[in-house]
Amino acid sequence: MEHISVLIVDDHAVVRRGLRAFLESEGDIEVVGEAADGAEALQQVQELLPDVVLMDVVMPGMDGITATRKIHEVCPSSRVLILTSFSEDDKIFPSIKAGAQGYLLKDTRRDVLIDAIKGTAEGKTYLDPAIAGKLTQQVASGVKPPQPAEAPLDPFTEREHEVLNLLAQGHSNPEIANRLHLARGTVRNYVSAILQKLGVSDRTQAAVVAVQRGMVEPQED
Repeated sequence: MEHISVLIVDDHAVVRRGLRAFLESEGDIEVVGEAADGAEALQQVQELLPDVVLMDVVMPGMDGITATRKIHEVCPSSRVLILTSFSEDDKIFPSIKAGAQGYLLKDTRRDVLIDAIKGTAEGKTYLDPAIAGKLTQQVASGVKPPQPAEAPLDPFTEREHEVLNLLAQGHSNPEIANRLHLARGTVRNYVSAILQKLGVSDRTQAAVVAVQRGMVEPQED
């Protein structure tokens, strides 16, 4: 991808201007538009078809979570990367479930933000380390998102589901092996197969996709 087109969505004009100036200093990133709320973002996404939507969460009118869900429905080729000051659970989990490709806090380093935008454009998942921890805690605490109205075909075996559920709860391969009474090499093979079937490259991305698709189960006491 030679140039990555980005739409900046934030209700603060000074933030939008700062992000635009910073991003446009990168030779392979082009800011194609700005929006001050979710409704304006949805309209511009349909007109501009950006590769990445850099989305704030809390905005007047249509918030970022609702906008993310609608963008995911009408223009799935435009990937949403949340960039916000809010790290509360009631913002993180719904954003991921709505289809956000990643979730970063505004105090993230500039080089990390650039890498996240480029990775998001390629279909990768980026989470702030603190956010990744919260996500696995949500899964482990028994929170399960509602099933989608039309669930996609499920290519996973029963054993792969068990491994994926434990992986999403943050368990390591040795811990999964002990819980399921499997050899560590067997678990490693299951994890590799799961990553391949989900089309992701690491365990954190697998956990995010599992949450988005409603594939994880509450943790048993």
